[in-house]
Amino acid sequence: MLWGGHSGGLEIRKRASGAMSLAGRFPYAGKPAVLSDGGRTGRPRKEIIAPNAFAYRVDKPDEDIHLLVGHSYDRPLASRGAGTLDIKDSADALTFEATITEEMQKVSYVRDILASIGAGLTLGISPGFRLPPKRAVPEPEKIEDEGHDPENGAHNAIIRTVLAALLYEVSIVTRPAYPEAQVEARSWDVSRDGIKPVSNLNHLSRWRA
Repeated sequence: MLWGGHSGGLEIRKRASGAMSLAGRFPYAGKPAVLSDGGRTGRPRKEIIAPNAFAYRVDKPDEDIHLLVGHSYDRPLASRGAGTLDIKDSADALTFEATITEEMQKVSYVRDILASIGAGLTLGISPGFRLPPKRAVPEPEKIEDEGHDPENGAHNAIIRTVLAALLYEVSIVTRPAYPEAQVEARSWDVSRDGIKPVSNLNHLSRWRA
């Protein structure tokens, strides 16, 4: 599974029914992200996700997609198969809205992640995806050399552009892969007194082998 992460937004609201609505926006299209500075001897590596790269599975309602904590299928929050996740892919962003049911709010790891968001410790949005096989998509990615022009920000990096990706899950994560990526959240504090709103708050990627 491949993971990515870019700047985005996360918002949690309490509904009158007792359920919670968790909405997120993951803007990505055409924005290069530095995955590695190359260390002392290697070359920097950057990644770009092309517009609508996630559309294949997202545009098929019967394809199940999960909302997870930390890319762990043992810690689900919602899913399209369960009817609690609505997700869309546009030319510039992946957006989702999840329903966190009252039953799920009683689960310990769900309470933990809500409290972590409220404390400003877990503010990331990260998609988990795979590249499609070449028999289905002949060119799912493109590898290029950036060239060397430090005055214009080019440092001889290897640039990978993801043209098509099979999205399986979106996760709430703690540590962003991209230093510039932050999540702003209107979140909720989970305590013995229930779930209370807190102030507005100001996401991981692996180089594809």
